[in-house]
Amino acid sequence: MMEALQLPFLQRALLAGLLVGGLASYLGVMVVQRRLSFLGDGLAHAAFAGVALGLLLHEEPLWVAIPFAVGVSLAITWVRERSNLGDDTAIGIFFAVSVALGVLFMSMRQGFAPDAVAYLFGSILTVTQTDLWVMGFIALGVALLAPVWSHWAYATFDRELALADRQPVLLYDYLLAGLIALVVVVSVKVVGIVLIAAFIVIPAATARLLSRTFSAMTVISVAIGVFSVVPGLAAAYLFDVPAGSAIVLVQALLFALALTLRR
Repeated sequence: MMEALQLPFLQRALLAGLLVGGLASYLGVMVVQRRLSFLGDGLAHAAFAGVALGLLLHEEPLWVAIPFAVGVSLAITWVRERSNLGDDTAIGIFFAVSVALGVLFMSMRQGFAPDAVAYLFGSILTVTQTDLWVMGFIALGVALLAPVWSHWAYATFDRELALADRQPVLLYDYLLAGLIALVVVVSVKVVGIVLIAAFIVIPAATARLLSRTFSAMTVISVAIGVFSVVPGLAAAYLFDVPAGSAIVLVQALLFALALTLRR
């Protein structure tokens, strides 16, 4: 495996996995604690519609998927805030619309199957230098927004009190939704549209079982998200299995172990 890491495409794959694992796990803490786990699936399918539109227009799919998914994410937040519909209902509506649009766009393009499979199930070994730059830029943006974490945590535990304390809760909600959408889109090549929700939820859920404070939950979640990439990628290389599924299965094993220790 050490010899294999001398190959440039494997180096890019490892770096991309570490970046995505850390970003998804960091934001996943907010998703799990706010009981918005279905949001990952909804935004993944919004990314699917954006990718399909990009393929139809013969443009770079991820560049089309980014504004599409961010727009859907902000729209979900707007509907949740402006109506008395439940979170799952608002997400479910956009989930269905995104899938319908994705299927429609794909049906309008001839020979879409190979491209669609690559984005549905991920292809971490095809990550390019440009993809890494985009991931790094998003990671830098999340790092610069580290002071906002305390405000997200405040609103997560007691939204009404945060509003009474004149916190800009709605602004932070839109910011969080946009960041989650960005991470979902850039994660498509690493784990695929089908599995990205697991990258967001499983590490955070595992950390929830092992921690007593919200800050500890965040640290443990990021550690799990980053750590799971290495054995998952190694298993994918050694046994010739899809890297995305191998990484998610490693995360699932860690969750089962945490559940056992908690019991």
